[in-house]
Amino acid sequence: MSVFASLVERLADLLDPLFGATAAAAAIVLFTALVRLLVHPLSRAAARGQKARTALQPRIAELRGKHAKNPEKLQRAVLELHAEEKVSPLSGLLPSLCQIPAFFLLYHLFSSSSIGGEDNGLLGHQLFAAPLGDRWADALAGGGVFGPAGLVYLGLFAVVAAVASFNFVRAKRVPLPQVGGGEELPGVGTIAKVMPFLSFFTLVTVAVVPLAAALYVITSTTWSALERAVLYR
Repeated sequence: MSVFASLVERLADLLDPLFGATAAAAAIVLFTALVRLLVHPLSRAAARGQKARTALQPRIAELRGKHAKNPEKLQRAVLELHAEEKVSPLSGLLPSLCQIPAFFLLYHLFSSSSIGGEDNGLLGHQLFAAPLGDRWADALAGGGVFGPAGLVYLGLFAVVAAVASFNFVRAKRVPLPQVGGGEELPGVGTIAKVMPFLSFFTLVTVAVVPLAAALYVITSTTWSALERAVLYR
C-alpha cells in the first residue's frame, strides 16, 4: 500500500500548481481516469457482446419456433448458440469487477492512520473544506448538512443523483436477454432488472466510505455513463 500512497502523492505534487489544496483530490480523479482507460478495452468488448446478442435474436426466434413444445431443449439450444458465437451474457459485468481492487486500495489507504510505520500524510488533504479521509457522518458532526464540509457532500450527492438518473433511463431501454418463449436466461434476467437501480446505491456508498474512495466511485460512475452513451449509441 505504501507504493500506492507514493503514487497518489506524486500525482498530487504534479497537479499542485493547478489545483493547490485540492491537488490530492484531483490526483484521485486522475488515477480513476487512468484505471478506466485500462479497463476500456473490456468495456468495448462488452458493447460488442451486447450488439452480438441483439444480432442473434432472429436465430433465437427460429429456435423458439423449433422447440416451442420443449422449453428445456430450447434453453439448452440458445445457451449453445451463445457459446458457439462466443457471446457471453455476463460480459458487461467484467469492467466493474476489474475496478474493485483499485477501489479497495483507495478505501484502505484513506482509512489507515499510518503507512509503513509512519503517519499517513494523505489524510491531511482536502476537497475544499472536506478532508479526504473523513466520511459524511464526520461532516454532519462537524458543521451539519449546510456546514462547509456538508456542502461539499451535497454537491457530490447532486452529481451522483444526476448520473444515477441518466443510467436508470438508459438501462431501462436495454432489452433483457432471453432464451425464447419469453423466458430469460437463468440468473441474467434478475441481474438485468436490478442493474437500473444499482446506480442509486452509489449515494449510500458515497455517504459511508472515506471521501477519497467516494471520489473514485463518483468519477468511475460518471465515466461509465458517458462511455456507455458512446459505445451503445
